[in-house]
Amino acid sequence: MRHAALSILVVEDHPTIARQIVAFLDGLAWQADHAATGALAIDLATSNIYDVVLLDLNLPDIDGLGVCRAIKARAARNVPVLMLTARDAFEDKARGFHGGADDYLTKPFDLRELALRCEALARRNALHRDQQTTIGPLTLHLRERRALCHGAPVALTQTGFRVLSLLCDAYPHAVGRSTLIHALWGDDPPDSDALKSHLYALRKQLDLAGAPDLIVTIPQLGYRLALASGDHV
Repeated sequence: MRHAALSILVVEDHPTIARQIVAFLDGLAWQADHAATGALAIDLATSNIYDVVLLDLNLPDIDGLGVCRAIKARAARNVPVLMLTARDAFEDKARGFHGGADDYLTKPFDLRELALRCEALARRNALHRDQQTTIGPLTLHLRERRALCHGAPVALTQTGFRVLSLLCDAYPHAVGRSTLIHALWGDDPPDSDALKSHLYALRKQLDLAGAPDLIVTIPQLGYRLALASGDHV
């Protein structure tokens, strides 16, 4: 079975279970980051863009429900949370859903079912996203894959549009270089300067459209959108 590539945050403090999940997701050519603590999970989920967060309910520092609430409140965009736990009582599941979880999977589970649930959550979340995004002078029509700046069309390549869409999704936060590279090319980027070249072309088009400083570089991190004074979200 072929699975669309997704970016997953695995929050699991049990090392054996974490290794099994990450190895399985790697085998699907998905990007899988791992956090063994709630604090690290919150930091990663609010600094990167993930399609799904797999969240163990029992963590050593912060209760999984607290982690879920923090991610839902602070992440750059809504990210589905699939809770993983050995607790199978209805009351436990109810607390998970009331705490913001989007789905619930009881241990032990089939890793193939885990992948199917991740795909379903990511697909549902994508369908619920707005088909038009406006940030300052920039408007993206996601379905038609076209961009306007100050109301005028911007000539973008497919990759340029994808980069701009990812930056819009994360606004006002930055998107890391590694996150952009994996979102664009998975684990097989064309070369080390590919992202730099696409950003140069994208900035050139935005410059021609009257927004020369819309994309800024954050040293040691990545890139983000920066609105000029007087622009509004």
